[in-house]
Amino acid sequence: MSHPRRPGNRKNVKKGFQFTLMVVGASGLGRTTFINTLCDAEVVPKRECDEPEMAHIEEGIKIKPYTVELDEDGIKISLTVVDTPGFGDMIDNEYCFQEILGYLEQQYDDILSEESRIKRNRRFRDNRVHALLYFIAPTGHSLREIDIELMKRLSPRINIIPVVGKSDSLTPGELADFKKRVMEDITHHKIPIYNFPYDPEEDDDETVEENSELRSLLPFALIGCEEEVTVNGRKVRGRQYPWGVVEVDNPQHCDFVKLRYALLSSHFQDLKEITHDYLYENYRTEKLSRSTDSASDNDSGEEDEHSRLKEEQFKKEDGKLKEIEDRVQRELKEKQQELWTKEQQLMSLEANQIHVQ
Repeated sequence: MSHPRRPGNRKNVKKGFQFTLMVVGASGLGRTTFINTLCDAEVVPKRECDEPEMAHIEEGIKIKPYTVELDEDGIKISLTVVDTPGFGDMIDNEYCFQEILGYLEQQYDDILSEESRIKRNRRFRDNRVHALLYFIAPTGHSLREIDIELMKRLSPRINIIPVVGKSDSLTPGELADFKKRVMEDITHHKIPIYNFPYDPEEDDDETVEENSELRSLLPFALIGCEEEVTVNGRKVRGRQYPWGVVEVDNPQHCDFVKLRYALLSSHFQDLKEITHDYLYENYRTEKLSRSTDSASDNDSGEEDEHSRLKEEQFKKEDGKLKEIEDRVQRELKEKQQELWTKEQQLMSLEANQIHVQ
């Protein structure tokens, strides 16, 4: 598969591009901080609970889209980030799966409905989600059941990119081992994720090298921080620990910079194309096939009803014919009896006349 670099259409460059990213993960893994760090602004307000006695109450999952205008090297990007607070906070998370899947499919339904219109709405906004960052807890072990279930359910509808939240809680060695086990689990459970695909025979060397490097980083190790600290006289985004500073924008400390570049520059067009050409088309085919099957079932039912009515009509007509036949036979017998009686009377009369003579 060929992966085009940033589009070069001047009209689109002037107008800007639209990209939608969903962020899913349990509370406490740094989703909000990551979104604000990604956009370099406070896009998502931090959750505050002023009443401790209410902190234990499960509010359930909420799906909240936030849109921010970004300028990436002179190119305008309208970035919509869909946050999912409340995911994984309940004992039974079945409702969470259904809500997220329902939201993704609703965006496809909106496009399908717009495509079916005779006159298109020029102001219609395509809200299909192009990528989903799934935050994995840095347990140091392997994927949990909820991780496997969510990625398996959503992968037919969206490009899933797994990430490790708060990766600075693991040592470099622990993080490397954890990443390896996560990818082994993904392979074992046959979960289709967006793994920066490339074709060595068709793609150029630069593309192969870039995608191969990004694939090797899966799942991306993330550290989010909105605050700045001073390191060697310069301000950097990072966390201050007793043993040193972890920098968000330092590729040696985490994968944030490379993931951000892939999402908002080098691969965002590829993610959009896969969403439209593959994921949406598959959904569209399934939806229309279900509609066709339903119509066929209705037609079949109508045909069965029509056959039943015809059969009843034939039975009624057969009954009427039999009644007519019986009546004719009955009338014929009566006429024959009447004729025979008249013949007997005539013969008796003739006999009497002969006797008189």
